[in-house]
Amino acid sequence: MKINRGLKVDGDLKDRGKIKWTAMMLPEHVAELRKWQEDYDKVKKPELDEFDYDTMQEEIERALISEMETRLTSWKNGKLHYHRGIIKQANNQHLRYEDPYGIHQLPLDELVGVFVMG
Repeated sequence: MKINRGLKVDGDLKDRGKIKWTAMMLPEHVAELRKWQEDYDKVKKPELDEFDYDTMQEEIERALISEMETRLTSWKNGKLHYHRGIIKQANNQHLRYEDPYGIHQLPLDELVGVFVMG
């Protein structure tokens, strides 16, 4: 008996999922669907107010003094990135933190969240 790996059983129906639609797709359709998927996955930059900036500044100062591990959240090109490490230095433009892979620099305008893990 031949096994068809493209078939999936959904209740009593055998469905081929996306496979059945590929024959009807033009390359232009596929390109537009991929572009749409990229745009769909993007996240808008969180709007921070003065209270949020004050809270992040307090957390950064606490992390610098205590040298505790900190979870940093940054936003770039529609995606949230998560960083974890010990903050070594902070100035008006960049934040330097150290993790097991080395020392990294993060621009402050990309920073949207700071949480001291301790």
